[in-house]
Amino acid sequence: MKAYILEGIADLRLKEVAVPKLRQGEVLVQVKAAGICGSDIPRIYQTGTYHFPTIPGHEFSGIVRETGEGIDPVWREKRVGVFPLIPCGECLPCKRVHYEMCRNYNYLGSRTDGGFAEYVAVPVWNLIELPENVSFEAAAMLEPMAVAVHGMRKAAPKPWEQVVVCGLGTIGMLLVMFLLEAGIDRLLVVGNKDFQRQVAMEFGIPGENYLDSRDRDLVIWVLEHTNREGADVFFDCVGKNEVVESGIRAAAPGGRIQLVGNPATDMCLKKTVYWEILRRQLTIRGSWNSAFCHEENDDWQYVLRRLEQGRIQSEQLITQRVGFGELEHGLGIMRDKTEDYVKVMMK
Repeated sequence: MKAYILEGIADLRLKEVAVPKLRQGEVLVQVKAAGICGSDIPRIYQTGTYHFPTIPGHEFSGIVRETGEGIDPVWREKRVGVFPLIPCGECLPCKRVHYEMCRNYNYLGSRTDGGFAEYVAVPVWNLIELPENVSFEAAAMLEPMAVAVHGMRKAAPKPWEQVVVCGLGTIGMLLVMFLLEAGIDRLLVVGNKDFQRQVAMEFGIPGENYLDSRDRDLVIWVLEHTNREGADVFFDCVGKNEVVESGIRAAAPGGRIQLVGNPATDMCLKKTVYWEILRRQLTIRGSWNSAFCHEENDDWQYVLRRLEQGRIQSEQLITQRVGFGELEHGLGIMRDKTEDYVKVMMK
């Protein structure tokens, strides 16, 4: 098969390699669509994966072509999405069914071979069967959609609460989409690119509810738009120190700051900002990955139901599509920011 092999940092090669041999409990998935995640850029070009060589890619969907030992053959030819985190099943979080917090997990695309290939070996436990009306491209976005939903459900905003989303990358855009679908319409959004404003308005965000953070101070703007009451829920989808500080300063008394973005900088709070947490009794909470446990109301089922019912149209966030042989072009768009993008999809 053909696969993109990361031989070392910034050394990605399209090569012919053997189709993976299945171990007990695994199936062979033929990849039909694979999204490029923002985390793939530093992983490929700056930090590397956990070992070399590795096939990157953790946002993908496809068709089960073969089943390994112990797997019911009924899985063959099933259309599937893939939860990329492979939990150990033995640690305390796993025993409590919080698999996303597993202490000894494996991970497709970083710790073991992933989806930038024609075929991937996947534990059958990590599969979610797709309804016929859910496309492979939509299914390749199940992982980032579930990440957004996980953060949303942790913060649990109410329809009457004032909500702010800061950061309109892929996760932030998806978060806005799911908040609106959930009936959260007291929504202020903060971006820093002209096209982000355009996309937000296409979602139905009024122009006056969008802030370009290059133009005005976030805290002053939020207070002006909330009668100086502040935000009941503030989502940080950026991961920078100044955004966390702004979220704390812009929060209403008893407000909640939900941290969703991966950290881009060290986080160091000034004494005056820390006082704001104490005096206004704020809650600061982290969100990591997503809940996948084969239960009716986990994050992945939550997303899949809304895709099946047509209540979420995730494909509208696909801004570039590249063929299998053009993956490096898609990576370059994101690395070098040569084009505006939300989600780059490989087919």
